[in-house]
Amino acid sequence: MSVLAVIPARFGSSRYPGKPLLKATGKFLVEHVVEQVRQARHVQEVIVATDDQRIIRAVESFGTRAVLTAGTHCSGTDRVAEVARRPEFLHYQYFLNVQGDEPEIPPETIDDLARLIAVSPPSEKGAELASPLREMVTAAVNITDPAAINNPNVVKVVVDAMGRALYFSRSAIPYRRADGGVVPVGDQPMLYRQHLGVYAYRRDFLLRLAAHPPCALEEYEKLEQLRALFMGATILVHDVSFAPHGIDTPADYQAFIQRYERGCR
Repeated sequence: MSVLAVIPARFGSSRYPGKPLLKATGKFLVEHVVEQVRQARHVQEVIVATDDQRIIRAVESFGTRAVLTAGTHCSGTDRVAEVARRPEFLHYQYFLNVQGDEPEIPPETIDDLARLIAVSPPSEKGAELASPLREMVTAAVNITDPAAINNPNVVKVVVDAMGRALYFSRSAIPYRRADGGVVPVGDQPMLYRQHLGVYAYRRDFLLRLAAHPPCALEEYEKLEQLRALFMGATILVHDVSFAPHGIDTPADYQAFIQRYERGCR
């Protein structure tokens, strides 16, 4: 299989501008992401897609290929699709979208998604998952902290019996009607899942997805994956055991620095 991992990285983040170029650890934040992705065994190449020359220069300084893309994209998926349309990347069958603010993304998660999108043997969940209709794969982790269920910054996903996404939301889904929505600790393991923003796509579906205009659900929740569901696509949700810490705020970055420094001792 031929898999290209693309790391979309914007300089003008609304919540934390310039974060791909943060360098308090001695490495750029986006460099940490690249290093994690490069450890994945099923990825043939890793590139960074950005709309800013400053990020291009930074990425090239640590020996990684960077591609300048349009500054008008609605989402990381649209930026990855621009890469997929370029002649030099036409030989890749599958594409991974790894967010540029995930410096602790496990390489194992990346490998799992690459394997699931590219290989389709009958699985223990049913032969349906071997269908060529598996257009997209993502990941989720069990929510163990009840406070996270009502946190709009924690995206939730509910799945069917085959592990296919039914819906993604910033709201608490499913809503527990009993007790006014309060969820007891330990209630219904794996019923509440936190979605992790990493995706794998088949080339043909990625291009169709990017060609479709954003839907109302996507714009309302600010979740790009809802466009795929709106189109009727099948998104397989792979359960993992660890939720990496994304960098959305200066406090997140300071916490990452502390974890990184402890790991270097």
